[in-house]
Amino acid sequence: MTRDARLAALEEYIDRLSHQRRLAAGTTRNYRHAVEELFALNPGAALDKLDAQHLRRTVSQLHARGMSGRAIAAMISGWRGFFAWLVRHRGLSRNPCMGLRAPKSPKALPKALSPDLVALLLDGAVDAPTRYRDQAMFELFYSSGLRLAELVGLDLADAEGILRQAEVTVTGKGAKTRTVPVGSKARAALEGWLAQRATLAGPRERALFVGARGRRIGATSVRYALSRRALSLGLPQHVHPHMLRHSFATHVLQSSGDLRAVQEMLGHSSISTTQVYTHLDFQHLAKAYDAAHPRAKRKVPAAEKKG
Repeated sequence: MTRDARLAALEEYIDRLSHQRRLAAGTTRNYRHAVEELFALNPGAALDKLDAQHLRRTVSQLHARGMSGRAIAAMISGWRGFFAWLVRHRGLSRNPCMGLRAPKSPKALPKALSPDLVALLLDGAVDAPTRYRDQAMFELFYSSGLRLAELVGLDLADAEGILRQAEVTVTGKGAKTRTVPVGSKARAALEGWLAQRATLAGPRERALFVGARGRRIGATSVRYALSRRALSLGLPQHVHPHMLRHSFATHVLQSSGDLRAVQEMLGHSSISTTQVYTHLDFQHLAKAYDAAHPRAKRKVPAAEKKG
């Protein structure tokens, strides 16, 4: 199959994705890029000659460029779909992507804010209904380690339990419910928001937190509000809701050392998921050691070694 024939097959495949399967433009663009990259790294190979060895070599080349395992996995997904289409519609004998895997990337540690940066973020002035709402949302994130979906899913009826029992019950992943404590600052912020809520909420709206139209606030609006506050306060990094959840877990673990309790409060089904925060805790201890230990940074003179 010539170069023009390869490109013609790709165009027909992308057209099918766009018009028959009605995939989003961004998705089809990613599929096109994946296959074009495969063609570029195998310029002389016809489609019916591209085999598993070609693809493994291509994966190695992408990895050598510094492409992450996740990005390569997305590439392979694009190739697999294209070759599956060729098998069904162009008589290709087999899909060479079967069994092909991307290299594993090192697991990235979750990013957490320091206690000082959390204080800077949460101790700002509150002077408008939306600011009261934002303050209550952000305090709840940090106080209780809530997920974004759990927070926006709270109803006005949940506020009574938060204020009376100092705890909130949420439904997390896998439809599992858990009850977590709510700190005094979060409860005070919630009381402030409840005093302002009627100025924004529709008359029959059940949601605890509402947006500009008076209905349940959306996840995108929460992300934007938190990012905007962090930028306005000059925080040195992008802040998103999950970062406050990470900060909650890290700071509780640093204070208590109780990994099981953190697991329960986060709603993790496996302790191994929670153990990532022990690495963050070690990083915190290592920095404290470097800053405080009298022999952490200086080299031991030769005379001291001999003595």
